[in-house]
Amino acid sequence: MNKYELAKKITQLDGLTNEEKASLVELLRSQKKYGLVWEDKPEEIETRLVDELPVLTEVTERAIVSDAPDAPNHILIEGDNLEALTALAYTHEGKIDVIYIDPPYNTGNKDFVYNDSFVDREDGYRHSKWLSFMNKRLQIAKSLLSSGGVIFISIDDNEQAQLKLLCDETLGNNNFLGMITRATGTTTGQDTGSLGKACDYILVYSKQDNYKIGGIPLSEKDLSRYSLKDKKGNFSILQLRRTGGEDRREDRPTMFFPIQAPDGSDVYPYGPTGYESRWRVGPQKVLQMLKDDLLYFKKDKNGNWKVYYKFYSDNKTKRPSNLWTEVDGNKKAQIELKNVVPDVKFETPKPLDLIMKILQITSSKKSTVLDFFAGSGTTLHATMQLNAEDGGHRKCILVTNNENNICEEVTYERNKRVIQGYTTPKGEDIEGLHDNNLRYYRTTLLSRDKSVKNMRQLVRLATDMLCIKNDVYTEAEFCGKKINPNIARYFDNGQGNRMLVIYEERAIQLLVQLMAQTEDDGIKTMVYVFSPGADPYTDDFEDVAERVKLCALPSAIYEAYKRVLPKRKPKFLDEALQEMKAQAEAEANAQQTLDFGENDNMNEEGGEA
Repeated sequence: MNKYELAKKITQLDGLTNEEKASLVELLRSQKKYGLVWEDKPEEIETRLVDELPVLTEVTERAIVSDAPDAPNHILIEGDNLEALTALAYTHEGKIDVIYIDPPYNTGNKDFVYNDSFVDREDGYRHSKWLSFMNKRLQIAKSLLSSGGVIFISIDDNEQAQLKLLCDETLGNNNFLGMITRATGTTTGQDTGSLGKACDYILVYSKQDNYKIGGIPLSEKDLSRYSLKDKKGNFSILQLRRTGGEDRREDRPTMFFPIQAPDGSDVYPYGPTGYESRWRVGPQKVLQMLKDDLLYFKKDKNGNWKVYYKFYSDNKTKRPSNLWTEVDGNKKAQIELKNVVPDVKFETPKPLDLIMKILQITSSKKSTVLDFFAGSGTTLHATMQLNAEDGGHRKCILVTNNENNICEEVTYERNKRVIQGYTTPKGEDIEGLHDNNLRYYRTTLLSRDKSVKNMRQLVRLATDMLCIKNDVYTEAEFCGKKINPNIARYFDNGQGNRMLVIYEERAIQLLVQLMAQTEDDGIKTMVYVFSPGADPYTDDFEDVAERVKLCALPSAIYEAYKRVLPKRKPKFLDEALQEMKAQAEAEANAQQTLDFGENDNMNEEGGEA
């Protein structure tokens, strides 16, 4: 019996409402043939999002604005990260280059809160709750990543295996770049009868499967290896003879050949016990290396020539491995935090060095970085520190709730002091990273009902989100005129970002006239217009069409949210049945095609038709 036939039997059951039957059919359709399966446990916030929309509103008194005109704008969002991610699905879909998150590890030791309650080890749905929690957030996070984006997720043994399977399904196993093992600098659990824990892990996935991890800066120890020098610069050497596995002549016969030494003698690739080995490259490559002066010859203690190839230190980077033992440990992270905010109590910060290394191997100097489990705010601190060191212009978005005042008293306070400067407990004055802006937002929920009143309220409250979306925050006069903020608001950062938000559509004609009377400087203005539908009043802007880019609100917000918000109602039963019937027919047709292909293969091999 296939799923469609079973679904039909469900519809014929007595004693169930249509909604209950529809739920059973949806459950039947959701079962997987292979993969991670768990009992979905609804979150209270998800239930609220069935009827409400999240928006971001700025807490203006907490804004920190630099005098530097090109200072990057960093964002701190206080609120549930599912709400914040939903809002970011409108402002930053496809715009995030690097995501780093350090979610709760679900140890059962009061580190994971689900629906306002700690999840302990005795909870029978402990893993299901955690997977439900992570799945919803990873689905949205994937939509935020740019085409060249990458995500790093810290985890330990408690959920590492489950998270790997979840990410394979959500982010794609073809996009798995590896799992970093990170030495934490401490060993825990010595008295439990199990192995002490001295490491945790970081799963790494890209948005697309052609992503290439970048190099990390060479350390002083690395640079010391480049002790040889020629006209090109300092270099180190590596044997040209293949070592390790598949190093025999029979493994690659074409790579066993002579190379002429400086004295004219032939050098063959013989192993240490005299067996015939092979070179790492073929004859044509060797000729090119000789031409480019990339081969190095020297004699061993027995007077035999050895051939090496040169590699230079001019790029100052090396390929990172998946074992990170040289980064600062967790104790150092706590010291770093205490140095900035001495009175804070936060037990699990991540080391600054760790996040900086992640950014070094993944981000360009103009990347947008997101951390939606921000905790103590290390990711923003690391972003600003790296910008200061390499002249970058990276922007960072942090999201955290305010449980125990963490957002206000830890995340915000730490980064405020990093920007403005601070004094350590030992009395050392630390100069601030002044060339940074930090803006503070909170999530607010509005009704999803599309009444005109609700739609107008959404557009007005969404103006702060539009500032985030367009990276423009400075309010200005429009075409030299002050305009009533109840009619429209105009923003201009003086560097090419302009935005006009029109709340009252009856003012469009006047605003267009003002724009038409001013000189066109070639910079387009992003114009958002309140509209009951999807029409941004294109005809009304015809006279200045080349000077504006139009968008109708709130329809654009609804469309973005629709892709990530929970569905308001289950599908109608007959609609679900029709989809299942079509799926069953498609599977049957596919099986017939497969069977036909197998018969063809048998005929080709001489079997009977």
